[in-house]
Amino acid sequence: MISQFIFIIILGAAVYLFGKNVAKVRRNILLGKDTDRSDNPAERWKLMAKVALGQSKMVKRPTAAVLHLFVYVGFVIINLEVLEIMIDGIFGSHRVFAGPLGGLYGLLIGSFEVLAFLVLASCVIFLVRRNVVKLKRFTGTEMTAWPKSDANYILITEILLMAAFLTMNAADYKLQALHVGHYVTAGSFPVSALIAPLLPAGAGALEAIERGCWWFHIIGILAFLNYLPYSKHFHILLAFPNVYYSNLNAKGKFSNMASVTNEVKAMLDPSFVPETTEVSRFGVKDVTDLTWKNLMEAYTCTECGRCTSVCPANITGKLLSPRKIMMDTRDRLVELGNNIDKHGKDHTDDKSLLDNYITREELWACTTCNACVEACPVNINPLEIITEMRRYVVMEESQAPASLNNMFGNMENNGAPWKYSQADRFNWAEKG
Repeated sequence: MISQFIFIIILGAAVYLFGKNVAKVRRNILLGKDTDRSDNPAERWKLMAKVALGQSKMVKRPTAAVLHLFVYVGFVIINLEVLEIMIDGIFGSHRVFAGPLGGLYGLLIGSFEVLAFLVLASCVIFLVRRNVVKLKRFTGTEMTAWPKSDANYILITEILLMAAFLTMNAADYKLQALHVGHYVTAGSFPVSALIAPLLPAGAGALEAIERGCWWFHIIGILAFLNYLPYSKHFHILLAFPNVYYSNLNAKGKFSNMASVTNEVKAMLDPSFVPETTEVSRFGVKDVTDLTWKNLMEAYTCTECGRCTSVCPANITGKLLSPRKIMMDTRDRLVELGNNIDKHGKDHTDDKSLLDNYITREELWACTTCNACVEACPVNINPLEIITEMRRYVVMEESQAPASLNNMFGNMENNGAPWKYSQADRFNWAEKG
């Protein structure tokens, strides 16, 4: 009864803290402006099934795709076993599903074991790729000590959780063979049976190992659950809604600003009355000028570096990194949320996403080619943030680079980007 009581307290505290952290993330996301992404629900469900569930964009890098698939499928399916662990923890039972499921239970446990080994092996390979092979896309100015450590913490945690699961089953397997107490014969252990000979022979030591690994496994999962909102691994939860609410327009299509559209309509039709007279900022200076979808994308970013690795500006040595754009957006949003928690929603810190986090050099290095958008495995769009910040610089501050200002002047005066007047356009065709 004491162990059940302790388990219920730990479970309740973990669920409460997770709910509190998720509510804070939701609050932060909703600081963004409203945007309607409710159109074409059938197409959105199809896209989510293909990209988020089916991992269709991962296959462009086959090695990473296969390893990620093992981790993705294995971790999701193995966590079905967590349901049994929780029921056992609450009611003091042991392998509660063994009786009702009969022979199917053995097949399930055997499958869980194989998947657990694949998850463990894949995470070891991922660790080697990051820390020994040191793939280039895992480096960059934005990949400071914390992002690198965060990735390693996640991989090490998954390795430990899978090792605990297999060790727990190995001890259980030996206890079943010894017919100790409630350890009735149940399950199939193709992987942990290979570990079993390494464990002690005594029933007391085996019970201690089985219980110790049981507690480590479930507490580790609950701790990992509460680590998610602080980690790039939050994409486990946000990838699905993020893909569902993807922008279904053609890549690179600019959105019209309602305030500008109203001015044009008023010029064409003096009787036109706009629906709203609200004066809004042109473009984006801080995260609150972005839409809630942009902010959701910032929390969804996996920091995998696929966007930066295909960015032509970054490849040629320019300062721009699309991954950094998303990480900076998230960092600024977290900072803003912390300010609200400490000082209230009306607090201002005299900082902004522009200049304090993202430099103008980064913005103007972008070629707007959409390579980053195409490469992202969860349909994040750094280009929207870049173009909206450019819009602010041009329309609010009139601080576009000289080359662009020249082009704007030529467009206004000559109807074309070039300095020649319209009357001189066909001079090239005249015979000398």
